Amino acid sequence: MTTTSLRPAEAPVQTIADTIRRLSAAQKGAKGAPAYSRFVNRKLGRVLAALAYHARLTPNAVTGISATFTATAIALLALVPPSWGMGAAVTACLVVGYAFDAADGQLARLRGGGSPAGEWLDHMVDAAKTSSLHLAVLIGLYRFETVERGPLLLIPLGYCVVGAVLFFGTMLNEALRERHGAVTRAARTSERPSVLRSLVVVPTDYGLLCWVFLLLGAPMVFISVYGFLFAATAGYLVLACLKWFREIGRLPR
Repeated sequence: MTTTSLRPAEAPVQTIADTIRRLSAAQKGAKGAPAYSRFVNRKLGRVLAALAYHARLTPNAVTGISATFTATAIALLALVPPSWGMGAAVTACLVVGYAFDAADGQLARLRGGGSPAGEWLDHMVDAAKTSSLHLAVLIGLYRFETVERGPLLLIPLGYCVVGAVLFFGTMLNEALRERHGAVTRAARTSERPSVLRSLVVVPTDYGLLCWVFLLLGAPMVFISVYGFLFAATAGYLVLACLKWFREIGRLPR
């Protein structure tokens, strides 16, 4: 959740369309963000932020709505046998939850800026879903014997580790850069976002992962696509760690 302000908090006086246009004009382009998150989810979040602003919701309330949708999807994965209908329900909850996740920071800007507590809450919810989503996949696959019990069950377990390390590494990099006086990724507003990089890293996109659960009605197809995203994300993490280590090593002592 960013603390950049668009205007002081006040009663909405413009239409929802006007509010969306204001957000669009002030939107910062995250350098190299994966394609779905950048071109689809951010726009969905913009609409939800405008609606929440006119409904006088707080950013923390929007974070809570996001967490509720995501938690519902996670519970379905662990407790309900996989089917086409269940996969559609999980996907819908994850997609809506992710859109609200993109809305809370934008709503904070509309209201005059976020708070440290709000940013903490946002990151804690993200950290919880990063690991629990894959653990729920593992539980569901094991409970309902969706796939043969064996090496395939290691995929969600590995995905859980990779997702947690990637999230922690991203947050740690920003914290260390800020601590040592270096320019953080969030502060690079003048750089032109790379469309090519957004497309190349799309297999690591959480938003894309949300849609993969539509395939739960065909378990082997699901596990194949899910496994490919895991492998791609793990490969990205290895390369990213090498790059991050060199960058952090150049920070002033």
